[in-house]
Amino acid sequence: MAASPRPVVAVVSLRRVGRYALVGSVATAAHYALLACLVERARWPAWAAAGAGAALGAQLAFVGNRVFTFAHRGPAGPAWRRFQATAFLGLLLTMALVALGTFAGWHYMVGQAVATVMVWLLTFLINRHWTF
Repeated sequence: MAASPRPVVAVVSLRRVGRYALVGSVATAAHYALLACLVERARWPAWAAAGAGAALGAQLAFVGNRVFTFAHRGPAGPAWRRFQATAFLGLLLTMALVALGTFAGWHYMVGQAVATVMVWLLTFLINRHWTF
């Protein structure tokens, strides 16, 4: 009896999720580094520093996701605009969650960690189905 073929769609999707996570890890490291620097050194409010970090991370993520995760070959302009709209939504959600977390008495990095998970899930779905 011949082995049944592997579901190609599931393999491709898992590969994309892994690549998205890798690109996101690099972007998130830059985000967290800027966040910590702005809060600890420049004394920015955590929610504002989280927004600045998210903006930096988004730019790194666009390039990585366009080239590495989704291997997008179309014109960069339309994808860049859609990605920026998605990133802006993520930025606003990040800022709100960090603000809520610090208001609740959490350390700003705990709020950022919660925001990271929630925004990662949301933006993966949007980027997969709309951006690229």
